[in-house]
Amino acid sequence: MGDTPHKRHIAKAITWRVVGTIDTILLSWFISGNPLVALQIGMAEVITKMGLYYCHERIWFRLDLKGEAKKSHFRHFLKSISWRVVGTVDTMFLAWVITGNALTGLKIGLVEVITKMTLYYLHERAWYKINYGLNGRKFNSKSISHE
Repeated sequence: MGDTPHKRHIAKAITWRVVGTIDTILLSWFISGNPLVALQIGMAEVITKMGLYYCHERIWFRLDLKGEAKKSHFRHFLKSISWRVVGTVDTMFLAWVITGNALTGLKIGLVEVITKMTLYYLHERAWYKINYGLNGRKFNSKSISHE
């Protein structure tokens, strides 16, 4: 396999960070009422989340799940939950530090749980259908239609 999965994980980290940063900036602006604060939170997240997401992907790539957990929809659901926990804690902390207000950080984090879970699941489903970085992975009609 070489470094091919690493390239995939880096590509996924970049695409997710673009989606996630836009969402964070918009939510932070809406909740704080300050577009400059929203940009600060969003840009700080670019740094922290890229590293956290890459580590998250590497852990999930190495997991050998059995039974129901191995099926793609359930696996993506579990990944969505685990990533959201990591991501929400990071967002709340950054928003608290940047705004100086723990309640603002909490509000942003709580609203983000809903938007990010939905966006992350859709991101995982899209990447599941892309073979980039997966040597020789092929789908058969049964595996796609019965996920």
